[in-house]
Amino acid sequence: MNGAQALLRTLVGAGVDVCFANPGTSEMHFVAALDDVPEMRAVLTLFEGVATGAADGYARMAGRPAASLLHLGPGMGNGLANLHNARRGRTPLVNVVGDHARSHKRLDAPLESDIDAVAGTFSTWVRRSLRPADVGADAADAVAAAGAGGIATLILPADVSWSDGAEPADPVPGRPAPRPGPEAVEAAATALSSGEPSVLFLGGDAVREAGQLLAARITAATGARLLCETFPARLPRGAGLPDLPKLPYPPEMAIAALAGTKHLVVAGTTAPVHFFGYPGVPGTPVPDDCTVHVLAAPGEDGVAALEALADRVADGAEPQLLEASRPELPTGALTPRTLSAVVGALLPEDAIVVDEALTSGVGLAELTSGAPRHDWLSLTGGAIGDGLPMAAGAAIACPGRKVLGLQADGSAMYTISALWTHAREQLDVTTVVCNNGSYAILEHELARVGATGNGKRAGQLLDLGGPDLDFVALAGGMGVPATRAETAEQLADQLRRALAEPGPHLIDAVLDR
Repeated sequence: MNGAQALLRTLVGAGVDVCFANPGTSEMHFVAALDDVPEMRAVLTLFEGVATGAADGYARMAGRPAASLLHLGPGMGNGLANLHNARRGRTPLVNVVGDHARSHKRLDAPLESDIDAVAGTFSTWVRRSLRPADVGADAADAVAAAGAGGIATLILPADVSWSDGAEPADPVPGRPAPRPGPEAVEAAATALSSGEPSVLFLGGDAVREAGQLLAARITAATGARLLCETFPARLPRGAGLPDLPKLPYPPEMAIAALAGTKHLVVAGTTAPVHFFGYPGVPGTPVPDDCTVHVLAAPGEDGVAALEALADRVADGAEPQLLEASRPELPTGALTPRTLSAVVGALLPEDAIVVDEALTSGVGLAELTSGAPRHDWLSLTGGAIGDGLPMAAGAAIACPGRKVLGLQADGSAMYTISALWTHAREQLDVTTVVCNNGSYAILEHELARVGATGNGKRAGQLLDLGGPDLDFVALAGGMGVPATRAETAEQLADQLRRALAEPGPHLIDAVLDR
């Protein structure tokens, strides 16, 4: 058995049976070995950033790692933005990167690069298989490392892949997440019961359904406010769950949301900071006189921590839960607000929403809060271009569920080739492109950072016109049926029809400008 065959056998044996791939010459023996391991589903993507983003979406919904297969250092570099997002979301992911044969590396071939060094910037675990006999054990260790919540990068030289002498390895048992100590629970209980303004701030595994219900009991008993991180990796939402507001993204709004807070208790995440530094603005929205209490750090068992805290302070307390509600279908101009209302009115039960609407998402949280239960996937690391790939991965992980992608127009172009994968795999993904013809988020940032000028040349770098992007033509060229909506009524009609039919669809929602 060669190294590639042993790798695939080990991955499948450990439960990693989907691989999102953009292979090259160094990975051809991996490709050939797929015929020997039919249990591995290989999904071709046309760009490495689609492969890594899809692996991210798959793992978020499946709760176990997918694999990505990338070609040498440049291929890994093309996938790095969405590996960054996966790292920030603590997504379990096995990242297999092919490399030159060992005898060829010393020749400094044109595609030679320091894969190990770059992989270390986003991986929690990096290893290079040096012999065919090592591959099975290395792959088993990679799956175990990824399962702990992070990216495990396994570098596979081409000759190690093609050489015989390899054998698959048994899975490595995973370790449960550590539980917080009693002192952390006691400090949080004291803070929340102090009578001073307090916030219970959730993220990571603490925003799972069980964590939300426990947190709502705690806040009902103590009077603390409940918030979650701005971009949670996976957030269950809808009727029957607590109202869990997200900390706003704009720094002025985040500062206002935490103003006056004396105690911030964090579970499953860290204390928030702004995405960027701004002139005259502190780097964090947490007030200077606020004490941060870590109930459960990322990687610890946040749900167990909330359960212990609820036992301490919320005996008999009942959580306040959202009633089922939907907005009325709007009419007239298509704006971010009316787009959000259409989504809230028509969102199917058990849907998966992949949110990269960015500035066009104003109103989405409010107008979908009482919708039927659904999962919400966010752009965890801020590197745009995750939406279309993440929707592909989520659809493969959950083939019985509708996936709705809410996609900004500018960031859609980063990974637009994901639509080809939607069509090839016949994924049940409906994409709504929020087409405002600009990098609107950067228009806000231009003012926020205090940059000044006459605006004409700067505006050209933020405007997506001249020529306008034709998403109907782009989608059709990659096999995805597409329509264009210019009013709220048209969007509602097209979205209703798209959600009623299996397979991929795209709606170019042209927002009022």
